[in-house]
Amino acid sequence: MLPKVVLYVCGCALLIPTAIAANSTYTNPIFPGFFPDPSCIFVPERDDTFFCASSSFEAFPGIPIHASKDLVNWKLISNVLNRPDQLPDLAITNKSTSGIWASTIRYHQGTFFIMTTLVFDDADQFNSSRWDNMVFQSKDPFKSSSWSDPVHFDFVGYDTSPYWSDNGTVYVAGSHPWHVAPGITMTTINLTTGEAGSDLRFIWNGTGGLAPEGPHIYSKDGWYYLMIAEGGTGLTHMETIARSKTIDGPYTPNSANPIVTNANTSQYFQTVGHADLFQDPAGSWWGVSLATRSGPNFTTYPMGRETVMFPVTWKTGDWPILQLVRGQMSGWQMPPPNITIAGEGPFTDTADHLTFPPKSSLPIHLVHWRIPINGSYTVSPSGHPNTLRLSPSKLNLTGYDGNYAGSQGQTFVGRRQTDSLFTYAVNMEFSPQAQGDEAGISVFLTQNHHVDLGIVLLPNSTSSASPKPLVPYFRFAATSYLAVPPPILVPIHSSFPNYTTLSDPTATTLNLYLEVKANNLTHYAFSAGPVDAMSDVINIGYAPAADVSFGFTGTILGVYATTNGRNVNATAPGTPAYISDWKYTPQGQFLD
Repeated sequence: MLPKVVLYVCGCALLIPTAIAANSTYTNPIFPGFFPDPSCIFVPERDDTFFCASSSFEAFPGIPIHASKDLVNWKLISNVLNRPDQLPDLAITNKSTSGIWASTIRYHQGTFFIMTTLVFDDADQFNSSRWDNMVFQSKDPFKSSSWSDPVHFDFVGYDTSPYWSDNGTVYVAGSHPWHVAPGITMTTINLTTGEAGSDLRFIWNGTGGLAPEGPHIYSKDGWYYLMIAEGGTGLTHMETIARSKTIDGPYTPNSANPIVTNANTSQYFQTVGHADLFQDPAGSWWGVSLATRSGPNFTTYPMGRETVMFPVTWKTGDWPILQLVRGQMSGWQMPPPNITIAGEGPFTDTADHLTFPPKSSLPIHLVHWRIPINGSYTVSPSGHPNTLRLSPSKLNLTGYDGNYAGSQGQTFVGRRQTDSLFTYAVNMEFSPQAQGDEAGISVFLTQNHHVDLGIVLLPNSTSSASPKPLVPYFRFAATSYLAVPPPILVPIHSSFPNYTTLSDPTATTLNLYLEVKANNLTHYAFSAGPVDAMSDVINIGYAPAADVSFGFTGTILGVYATTNGRNVNATAPGTPAYISDWKYTPQGQFLD
């Protein structure tokens, strides 16, 4: 069966939100792109608004918060992790599976709480020091600056989630390291001081699936329900549930487990699990979970783990029944369409056209890989208004082995790929001065998985002179655990007529257009040419989307600048690149 696709005209979906609300049908994912491990709540006290948090791993700013009033139009309203001094240790995490893991959002007595885990590396699963659990607070989640510094607490494990009892006691449940003793543990906690109880106890080990994790506790009709993810986060991912008359257990599993999964099916949406449940203003229940649009072959899913939503039937005294995840969904009557939402960021289906005007700052949906180095990104610098200046890092996008960046950082900024089909393009002004100077665009997943098209200064391979003169090239290259296309070098001075007479390429300012397009499900096409002669734009290379389909995260489309190993400092800052006319145009979603 060929995939179904939602088409766009001028970046606008032909699927009209008002029609979705009127007949209670909608499409998944509700948060397309790199937004895994969703947790959602409904807060009547905040004008009947839904709020969701998701994981961010190495991305900064991190822990994005989305809000909606109609369950269809979702807006990025803030980032919980938005200041380097909130969590400086994010800069020293190692491995691509490190960083901020599952974040739970909850609301209690006028305050929003985010509980999450910073994971340092995956080298030693037995080392409890790899888990740094914490809680953030805010009374105004529509402002990034309102989120507090974290309160850290001792808890061996990850995916921590709070629960408030009727007597005021606060419990924290989490996932015990599955390499040690898999299961869900719980204790009490003081959310103000971070003091956790000493009576950590196992309350349920799940149904036998790999890595029981992502616990959430709900109380309903005299029962405590404990819902968890099992099976790992790949094709055997699933959600299971148990219940007890007391919060301490023992918990009895549902005989119908798993309550939601797409394992062992031919569905396009796979890896369904890590769910949360919430109600709408009418009292109807809904669920969210992560999923990949990978199909059972699980080879091509560059947007990684995305957020999907499904109706839930939960009768009095009974188990919740979760509707299976599909691309086209129908369910409860939704609230009427409403896009009057405060907050700092765009709606999830918004195109980009960024011009970086003076006195502006980077939009909150743009992210870096780990904490950015101060001064690496300057909006509208002197002499270059309406541009973003990238000051190069010593490290390129691969950097050190083990996906480590260290204190030097990597100059890269991008936005999540949120559409199966899209065009992303920028204009770049660049005057490379020394061998290895490079700037370009990237489809970036992790330091071990990325595809780049850069402008780089290298010795002229066809020259017989000694030393060989330096000339600018387009360099197309891919890094992945999978087979990658061979690198391609195209001399810029021989590609475009206006550069053929360059006597000193290092003294020449290049004004170039760089583009990456996903015009089918399986490959990216990279193109480049002069800004003022689009007819001279040429295709440089093609890369399979499978090369950036791996792990916990999803692709980020962005720009980078590097010296490729040459030291940079105050006296030798390297050659900056100036980015302008940044455009991201959605062109379609595959749903089935």
